[in-house]
Amino acid sequence: KLNVLHIVVNCSLVILGWILVAGTFILCGVFLLLHNVVADTCVAMDDWVQHPTAKTAMDDFIPCVDNATAQETLVQSKQVSFQLVNIVDNVLANFSNRDNQSGPLVPVLCNPFNSDLTVKDCAPGEVGYHNATEAWKAYVCQVSSTGICTTPGRLTPSLYSQMASAVNVSYGLYRYGPFLVELEDCTFARRTFTDISNSYCPHLRRYTQWIYVGLVVVSAAVMLSLIFWVVYARERRHRVYTKQFMTGGGEQNKGPGHM
Repeated sequence: KLNVLHIVVNCSLVILGWILVAGTFILCGVFLLLHNVVADTCVAMDDWVQHPTAKTAMDDFIPCVDNATAQETLVQSKQVSFQLVNIVDNVLANFSNRDNQSGPLVPVLCNPFNSDLTVKDCAPGEVGYHNATEAWKAYVCQVSSTGICTTPGRLTPSLYSQMASAVNVSYGLYRYGPFLVELEDCTFARRTFTDISNSYCPHLRRYTQWIYVGLVVVSAAVMLSLIFWVVYARERRHRVYTKQFMTGGGEQNKGPGHM
């Protein structure tokens, strides 16, 4: 019974060991695949960044427009932002701030661009994108059922809402137009890929290589340990059987002599 128990234990250990070896080899293959994917991706990103006009593998995934088209988009976004501010200011000058309205004059909105779309500084008394809607709330009046102001104020709630919407659209184009253009001509993507390639790719390649090499070493060590264990168990069992055989043979030889 003891020998049978030893055999069962040895077989169980061998089976578990081979399962461990198989698992570590599978993990090794997974990390080797990950290492190759990381390396190929980093090479593809570097190639795409270094050769913006060449046909590369990344062009199929990240379509980009040419610089002239991107700059035209930027000009159009500035033009729309400029025109929206002009519309708001014209409404204030020609309607809200007319003499037939009551209350203090509503400050006009600062236009961030000149007529040639160069950057313009705000004049004293103008409100900017960041505080226009809050400043104009003080000039909103209460209206009757016909939409006429019944309290001091130069802006009806409806007009204020439309002006606030125009300010939000104009500010969105002014604030995010350059960023959207960078997305359009892939400047943002190239800058991001450059940062990833310089900051993360070397570490990812090195660490994934360390992991799969370590798993190979562990797998080889466990496999060699199993082989040595099998050899040791076989030799041990062989010695036990030999000892039992010799002991049994000696007792048989002693038996007739005693009789």
